[in-house]
Amino acid sequence: MHQITGSTAAEIADSIRALRERGLLNPGDALPPVRELAASLSVNRNTAVAAYRQLAQAGLVLSRGRAGTVITGAEAVAQEGLALDTVLRDIGSGNPDPAFIPDPTPALQRIVGRPVLYGEPVIDPALDAWAREWVQADLRRDDLRITITSGAVDAVERLLAQALMRDDAVALEDPCFLASIHTARLGGYRTIPVPVDAEGMTVEGLQAALEAGVRAIVCTPRAQNPTGASLSPARAAALRELLVEHPYVLVIEDDHFSALSQRPYESLIGPEHRRYALVRSVSKFLGPDMCLAVAATDPTTAERLAMRLSPGTTWVSHLLQRLALAQLQDAAVQSLFARAAEHYASKNRDFAEGLTVRGIPCEPGDGLNLWVVLPVPARVAAEHLMRRGWLARTGDEFRPDEATAPSHHLRLTVHDLDEDDTTALLDDLAAAVRR
Repeated sequence: MHQITGSTAAEIADSIRALRERGLLNPGDALPPVRELAASLSVNRNTAVAAYRQLAQAGLVLSRGRAGTVITGAEAVAQEGLALDTVLRDIGSGNPDPAFIPDPTPALQRIVGRPVLYGEPVIDPALDAWAREWVQADLRRDDLRITITSGAVDAVERLLAQALMRDDAVALEDPCFLASIHTARLGGYRTIPVPVDAEGMTVEGLQAALEAGVRAIVCTPRAQNPTGASLSPARAAALRELLVEHPYVLVIEDDHFSALSQRPYESLIGPEHRRYALVRSVSKFLGPDMCLAVAATDPTTAERLAMRLSPGTTWVSHLLQRLALAQLQDAAVQSLFARAAEHYASKNRDFAEGLTVRGIPCEPGDGLNLWVVLPVPARVAAEHLMRRGWLARTGDEFRPDEATAPSHHLRLTVHDLDEDDTTALLDDLAAAVRR
């Protein structure tokens, strides 16, 4: 181990940081145990602990409990979307069907108006009024405020940043949306996994997370990605009851599939909960390139978000806001949404029935994807599918922690397959399980 120097926590942290920057300490390298470092530097043990804590808060080291403290690196994280560097048929993209994304051209002709200047409200007044009515129909909170962000991922990142510091604990669903995992890692937050079953977050899992001291919870109330689970009324009520004793834990609900969902909206946000955010993006029904989301929050959270969304820096274009509103209010577009919702539901339902007939029981959830439980490790099945020309995503990618047991799940995006491809994939998956 290269020589670490210093007599104060700040000096010791700076020494380790310098060794890291010069490449003398590399990602994965273990640092000396606290007691050993304190003895070698003739400092109090608490001084060494404080030095490591400073480095952890800066994201430069990672504490692994009894396994020690190691230098961190830029870890690769799986991303949503098409795999463009492959000749395989991608059945794990998680993308909406382009045929059900409305053409914005007619709406573009209706949004021309005077330019917006610095100092004006960051939210288009018409969109603010529409969004407030849209959200209050479900959330029923008189104190909510509306903020517009550049999509749901942007909203969740900003919401966590205004509430948490590095090494704070945040509860994430297990399995979890890939972007939420990435956001938590980049922010340096400790993730506390909360298992998800067919009715959403489990009561036992959330109880354990609250006992672990989480300061924020990220939850998907319906069409959970990757499982397709939606909160049942009974489960939502039980989770709200747990949160009565924790009114200042920030509850973030990512209702990404709202306009297309086949399930009613159920919420963790109780009538007296003090810190909350309901986020609804438009990417699943207006297209991923429409980077816009509505965040309905309590007044305190709204004020903190506003400080990070000032005019001229990170506000959302008023042209984009007007374009989104023009489409959302269009009767023809709303009709397209209804057809899209039925398309995704029926395609997933038919594929699940095909799997069940072939001996792989599958229950379709809500959303764009199917979560398939296999009797064999998912990687084994995925490798077999790869040899048959398919690229699937295994459940291993959607874990918010470093689990060691292999996943037995595949997340499949099948709504864009024609009849022949559907039959071929069903047969190939059945063969993969038999092998």
